[in-house]
Amino acid sequence: MSTSTTGRRFAGWQLHGDGRTVRPGAVVEPHERLSWPRTVGIGMQHVVAMFGATFLVPLITGFSPATTLFFSAVGTVGFLLITGNRLPSYLGSSFAFLAPIGAATASGGQSVALGGVLVTGALLAVVGLVVHLAGARWIDVVMPPVVTGTIVALIGLNLAPAAWGNVQKAPVTAIVTLFAIILVTVLFRGLLGRLAILVGVVVGYVAAVLQGQVDFTTVEDAAWVGLPTFTTPTFDPAVLGLFVPVVFVLIAENVGHVKSVAAMTGTDLDHLTGRALLADGLATTLAGAGGGSGTTTYAENIGVMAATKVYSTAAYWVAAGAALVLSLSPKFGALVATIPAGVLGGATTMLYGMIGILGARIWVQNRVDFSDPVNLTTAAVALVVGIANYSWTPGDLAFEGIALGTAAAIGIYHLMRTLSRWRGTHDEPASPASVPGGDELRH
Repeated sequence: MSTSTTGRRFAGWQLHGDGRTVRPGAVVEPHERLSWPRTVGIGMQHVVAMFGATFLVPLITGFSPATTLFFSAVGTVGFLLITGNRLPSYLGSSFAFLAPIGAATASGGQSVALGGVLVTGALLAVVGLVVHLAGARWIDVVMPPVVTGTIVALIGLNLAPAAWGNVQKAPVTAIVTLFAIILVTVLFRGLLGRLAILVGVVVGYVAAVLQGQVDFTTVEDAAWVGLPTFTTPTFDPAVLGLFVPVVFVLIAENVGHVKSVAAMTGTDLDHLTGRALLADGLATTLAGAGGGSGTTTYAENIGVMAATKVYSTAAYWVAAGAALVLSLSPKFGALVATIPAGVLGGATTMLYGMIGILGARIWVQNRVDFSDPVNLTTAAVALVVGIANYSWTPGDLAFEGIALGTAAAIGIYHLMRTLSRWRGTHDEPASPASVPGGDELRH
């Protein structure tokens, strides 16, 4: 990378302009940076943006928040290195792991759940290598938008009973938390509005403290500085089937992240898709090996970049460093772990619903035609299987709603598409429960 005549380079980043301002219509590209004080400030914004969602996953699953944050920071560093500092991203906790971790923990304990996380990461890393060598076109063929959207939607909606379970433990606290999230979302703009879940959790936490629902004993006993708690994984084939669908979600999230950054910077980044998948796969594998939740690229940090127009990877190095420092404070981890069930119930009511709607958003953005019987049947069957949490236990293996729903989405789509083309029926409208298309709705 050559030095520009209008900027200076430091530690691999070229100074953008005077380092203080971003001209209207311009962006700070990944290989650029602002002055270090400004870069540090933006990096801290990324920490705040990712924090609310990243720490919720270990709280919901019973994992250590400090350990999850530690592997999140390490994973982000690995991501930046593997993508050659060309793709800005923070790797936070993936919500796609919530259901399989919960089920695996209930049946075999945390160690077994970590084995599932590790296997998921390894599979994603393999996919990353294949994409890097063969290109990403085959992903679109295997997982068209109707399938991807359905898988994302059924994961969120499958978790609804878990949110209700936490709400029942402290209804008032849950309602306060939920309404705080709703109000912050509509009352504030910019970064604060995007941090609605984090702010709502803080408000709910205060309400819980006032009601005597929080025990600070563990916080008082925890040290200020120390390594997080590490846990080794074990492997149980009976639960591994729960985690396979997560691979498809992580693929969709990473590919979406690459395309989003490319659109915002006006740069073709498709050649980095394989590297991104490999990096996230390795980060998830490492987390599973030591006690952290699986990782993924974060939409929250996309929002910060969109607001600031700063896509510098230097800011993400700052964010990773700050997260690492926080993870090395057991007292901080103990404080996060005191968040009670009522607060989690309120937050996850919004969160799980948002995951479900994100699936629908994929359909809308890609203009999925539900007057097509293949698309309609694919989504209809898979969603019911996922939401109702169908189960199948062949021998020692166990497959539940998310795994079966994912298999249904992929299998039904490709079976119906193949047969309809063979029979020449692929142009016929959906029947008998035809969903109106655009033309019908305009009349």
